[in-house]
Amino acid sequence: MNMQTHPGVQPPPPPNRIEEMRLPVVMMRDILLKTMFRKNLDLVGDIAAAICLPRAVTQELVDLGRSQKLIEATGTLHANSGGEMGFQLTDAGKSRALDALSQSEYFGAMPVPLDVYREQVKRQSIRNIQITREQLTSAMGHLVLPPSLLDHLGPAVSAGRSILMYGPPGNGKSSISNGIRDAMGDKIFVPRAIEYAGQVITVYDPIVHSAAEVEEDDPTSLRRRRTFDARYVRCERPTVITGGELSLEMLDLVYNPTARTYQAPLQLKSTGGIFIVDDLGRQKEPPQSLVNRWIVPLEESKDILALQSGEKFEVPFDTLVIFSTNFHPNEIFDKAALRRIFFKIKIDGPSQADFLKIFAMVARKKGMPLDEAALVHLIKTKYPTIDNVYANYQPVFLIDQMIAICEFEGIPYQMTPDLIDRAWANMFVKDEVIVK
Repeated sequence: MNMQTHPGVQPPPPPNRIEEMRLPVVMMRDILLKTMFRKNLDLVGDIAAAICLPRAVTQELVDLGRSQKLIEATGTLHANSGGEMGFQLTDAGKSRALDALSQSEYFGAMPVPLDVYREQVKRQSIRNIQITREQLTSAMGHLVLPPSLLDHLGPAVSAGRSILMYGPPGNGKSSISNGIRDAMGDKIFVPRAIEYAGQVITVYDPIVHSAAEVEEDDPTSLRRRRTFDARYVRCERPTVITGGELSLEMLDLVYNPTARTYQAPLQLKSTGGIFIVDDLGRQKEPPQSLVNRWIVPLEESKDILALQSGEKFEVPFDTLVIFSTNFHPNEIFDKAALRRIFFKIKIDGPSQADFLKIFAMVARKKGMPLDEAALVHLIKTKYPTIDNVYANYQPVFLIDQMIAICEFEGIPYQMTPDLIDRAWANMFVKDEVIVK
């Protein structure tokens, strides 16, 4: 696959020398020592792979350690590694590694300085993306949506600004959010860790980020040259989905007192991608507070985080935020907050014609034959009891119910007015007083 999958995404170039790293030399040396100590590595090729730096830069760091009597050559040439010289920590080196580990347990991939990461965020900004109607239609192909909805969604996604989707439950707000993510289709580069003021903040998270491919580097191969900085992982644009569990604390840096390192909060992990706040209004914090927390980031494309010491610093905020709620916006926001959410899109239930289209599509997919008498019964007898309010989730629900009944009764899949009645009975709970 061509590396430049999207004209806006340039890979971060690998550093060629220590000076290009823009990290404190002592920090780099200590991470090298800790990694050699913790992973018991003695070959430059293996050390380079562990700290995610090119071999030449790793050799410079090893030579620095040797000049400070912290690393020594073992005098052993490893035949199976192309005659590579082995290295080990001296007693002073082990002592320094232990001392450094007591200050921070972090070892492995060399972090990317925050300022260097900012440059990469600009190169792969969510705001550089232009999505066509075809891309959006193709990503939403499994959904039956009115054309007017795409008229609103397209400009909202291409602007890379905040979107509020509201409307009754069960009409696919979450599916539409996922479709937006699928429409993007290109790849970005996520740092394994970033550095600010000597502190390490881990960013890459396999739960949030899907690595585009695993590259196996053969240390003995001289022909293989990495085309981008290995301190980054090439990923799909990330999508973070939170629901009722979202709290304001989840948007702060997470400090690990044992390892003495930080973990990036959710919105920083979603940089270059989408942050979906599903079910807004179901969190313990009022929606107004949650939106207030996003106001500066949404307007200024930067977020403010705080270290344990209380020191505050700016990080890029380059995320398409999608708020999704079953409440009417006027019930949960004041006018100032609503002004700040750039696009507001109502997601309504389907029309009767679209409902029947969805019903037929689901039935075909699940192998359930359509029956005219059953459908007439559903539309003319059942739906009038709920004021003919259709929802996108209902066809799947009703057909799954009929399939479950057929399987239980041991009869072929079929649709009858009686089965419609039995399925319908499970879709709604009758209002009644339970005598305790």
